[in-house]
Amino acid sequence: MQAPKFAHTAQSFHVVLKNRINEYFEKTGKQTNGGFRLLSKALFLVLSFIYLYVHLIFFTPSTPLALTFCVLLGACTAAIGFNIMHDGGHGSFSKYPWVNKIAAVTAEVLGASHFIWNMKHNVIHHAYTNVDGVDDDIDAKPVLRMASTQKRYKMHRFQHLYFWVFYCFLHLYWILLSDYKKYFTGKVGEIPLKKMTFKDHFTFWFFKLLHYTLFIIIPIIKLGFSKWIVGYLCFTVVAGFVLSIVFQLAHTVEDTEFPVPDVASNRLEDEWAIHQLKTTANFATRSRFISWFVGGLNFQIEHHLFPKISHIHYPQISKIVKQACQEYGVVYVEYPKLHNAVASHVSFLKQMGRA
Repeated sequence: MQAPKFAHTAQSFHVVLKNRINEYFEKTGKQTNGGFRLLSKALFLVLSFIYLYVHLIFFTPSTPLALTFCVLLGACTAAIGFNIMHDGGHGSFSKYPWVNKIAAVTAEVLGASHFIWNMKHNVIHHAYTNVDGVDDDIDAKPVLRMASTQKRYKMHRFQHLYFWVFYCFLHLYWILLSDYKKYFTGKVGEIPLKKMTFKDHFTFWFFKLLHYTLFIIIPIIKLGFSKWIVGYLCFTVVAGFVLSIVFQLAHTVEDTEFPVPDVASNRLEDEWAIHQLKTTANFATRSRFISWFVGGLNFQIEHHLFPKISHIHYPQISKIVKQACQEYGVVYVEYPKLHNAVASHVSFLKQMGRA
């Protein structure tokens, strides 16, 4: 499917939002990047990850403690992805480009290709959110049906029950299969990858080998296969589930839309900003812990509208966005609690499995 175009409007809501957000930063004198506040969080997460890894591999704690550490390592992996890699990949971690590149490279160490993620996430998902056939994030076929335009199979009647297990293996699928599929086909779905340079190819393979060395070869040598496989599965299952559920709660819930381009013009109904608001949802924005842990991705609306602004500013700018939406009669989807969003996601999957 060819990437669709967005509608042109006489008065752009995106321009209205940008002007108000720019005014906020001018008045407060704040920088749009994460600054020291995000850097200190990043150091805490990275040092925690290193401590857990070293303790597990080289000091071999008791089984209960080791399993606890594996769970924490999985959670820490997700947190690094949300807070460091994600902001770095969007160029909002720091005002220095080289710092953003280092932050983004954490994805590589954790097993995922940043080059491919950038194409899949920044270029495609952020532009064509919830557009079936373009947005790879809603393509879980044939296991899950995430849009009414996707083919429905009998097993989808139960997808609201088995998705819990499926999400647990996202991290494994990502680092062991998905990246390679996109690398060798040269596509993300039907969208061609940007041409890779020698440096891109080298980076892809170097960090894949580094990841396998750190998380497969060294642990097996030090601990033995049986202990490694139990710990590795525990670690990746936690990381996979947390990564999956956070991203899905932001887009595949009952109140978000899945726009379909006009067949003749291949044009979507709304301008880009309105499209983002219709296809995106916030959740649990009053929870300080959730906001801290998921790197502000519970403020997904603000992130999609302003991806180059660090997540540490989302609580403040969300008030501006919400006010503008009220003034212009634009939808603003928000679930007050985490369990509300989870329940809506389950209901959505149930609907997609039966309708």
